[in-house]
Amino acid sequence: MTYTFAPAAELRDVTLRDGLQLTGKLLSTERKVELARTLLDLGVPHLEIGSLARGDLVPPMANTLEVIGALTSDELERCWVWVATPRHVEKAAAAGARNFQYCLSASDSHNRANIGRDTEASVAAFPEAAQRAAEVSGRIQLCLATAFTCPFEGAVPVERVVGIAADPRTVAAQDVVLADTLGQAVPVQVAELFAAVRAGSPPRRMVYHGHDTWGLGVANTLAAIEAGATMVDGALGGLGGCPFAPGAAGNTSTEDLLFALRPDWFGPETLATMAGITEALLADLGEPNRSRTVQGARSQASAFEWTAPNPAS
Repeated sequence: MTYTFAPAAELRDVTLRDGLQLTGKLLSTERKVELARTLLDLGVPHLEIGSLARGDLVPPMANTLEVIGALTSDELERCWVWVATPRHVEKAAAAGARNFQYCLSASDSHNRANIGRDTEASVAAFPEAAQRAAEVSGRIQLCLATAFTCPFEGAVPVERVVGIAADPRTVAAQDVVLADTLGQAVPVQVAELFAAVRAGSPPRRMVYHGHDTWGLGVANTLAAIEAGATMVDGALGGLGGCPFAPGAAGNTSTEDLLFALRPDWFGPETLATMAGITEALLADLGEPNRSRTVQGARSQASAFEWTAPNPAS
């Protein structure tokens, strides 16, 4: 039986950026490009393929420009790059990127830890970043990290997040990403923040980026979709976390989100293939599998069409 979650949202897999940044292991350019192409061929609508963060601070991101340069222009139409300054946009664009996720934190303390400046300085630089994206006919998102809670300041006021989204200097953003960086939000909180940002800022595509620290990654994502999100983020096997956010666990699992959302391109055979990809990647990285869907797929419940026992076991 086929189920479709309505309203629908497109998935963006962020394994190659948020998923890898805490692993401590640099995957080769060739391995990253292979993974990107495999996921795109499977039908994953969008990917986040890297970050312009300094390689000495976030070593797994050191070859992002090489990854961008190795992908075709058609592939890059479905790929996103994390940036935090106008210079980042310029460098990524020169390599061929056309989709930019400009990230800043709603809380000053996290923005200083993550980007090295206060939130106001990041907001002030956004118009120039947007101009750099426009020069290559690119798309730029305003990504608000710590939109719910900050590891240093605690709860972030809704008014703070709405104020940044509504600031005249950020209106050039085509999308707004609300990130539960620590995975501490609950569904009603997610729904309320999305409603507040939609009511209090210009109409744009809304995106949700969640973590599964407290076990509510999928529930929070579904709440965001019900509240208007049309793009949602996940990572293979629940990989990920922020190096500057103590207490944050991995991203919401891509497989768990797809199993819940059931887009038309995703079925049992696709899940079986994706589970194998995830297991191979996690083995290479020495990371645990946090996806309950992958665990379920490897069960012996043979009457359930979504199970796919590991042929190697």
